[in-house]
Amino acid sequence: MSPPRALLRAEDLGREYEGFTALDGLSLELAAAELLGLVGPNGAGKTTFLNLAAGLLEPTSGRIEIGGAAAGSVEARRALSYLPDTPVFYEDLSVAEHLGYVAGLHGVDRPGPRIESLLGRLGLAERSDSLPAELSHGMRQKASIALAFVRPFSVLLADEPFDGLDPPSRSVLFDLLAEARAGGAAVVVSTHRPDVIAAASRCVGIREGALAYDGPPDGEEIAGFFDAALSG
Repeated sequence: MSPPRALLRAEDLGREYEGFTALDGLSLELAAAELLGLVGPNGAGKTTFLNLAAGLLEPTSGRIEIGGAAAGSVEARRALSYLPDTPVFYEDLSVAEHLGYVAGLHGVDRPGPRIESLLGRLGLAERSDSLPAELSHGMRQKASIALAFVRPFSVLLADEPFDGLDPPSRSVLFDLLAEARAGGAAVVVSTHRPDVIAAASRCVGIREGALAYDGPPDGEEIAGFFDAALSG
C-alpha cells in the first residue's frame, strides 16, 4: 500500500530577513487527518513557517507546497484556510457579512445553515450584525475562527488560536478541529498550551529556525524540549 499523499510538504525551507535567518532548511510532510502541534520558544520561526505555508511570504530557499501546488498559488489558496494570531477584518462589514462574503468567495452552496451553526456554537449569534470595532478581543478571535471554518479546506493553519478564548469557546474550537480532521483535513496549530499539545497526533518543535523535534506529543525524550518551548 502506498503512503498517504502529503497535503503539506516543505523541502529545505528557508527564510532570511536582512541577514537574520528566521527559518533554516526545514523539511516536513503532513498527511490527511493529522493534527500537528507546532511548538518552540518565541522567535523560533513558527509564525514565519505558517506565513510561508499561507503564501504570505516568499521563501529565501527551498519550497513549500499545499496539496501539490506551490504555496501562494491559486490552487494552494483554494485548499488552505489560515487562522492568524491577529484577526484581520474589513472594518465596514458585520460579522455575518464577513462570513457570507468568505463563503461566497469559496463557492459554498447555501451557506446560511453553516453560518448560523458557527455563530451559535461560538456564542456570536447576538453579535452577527456587529462591526469588528464593536467587538471585544475575545469576540474578534471567535469571529476569526468562524471565518476560518465557514469555507472548505484540506489544510488548516492556525497560529495560537486558543489565546484569548474563554473555556467554552476553547471546547468548541477543539470540536471544530476534530471535525476537520474527521473530514480528512490536515491541521497545523502553533501553540504553547499543554492541552493542545496533548491533543495533537504529532508534534514538530522548532528552535532557532531549525527542526529540533518531530514525533509523538508525549514521552520523556520530548519533555525537556517542551519545558524549554513553553517557557520561551
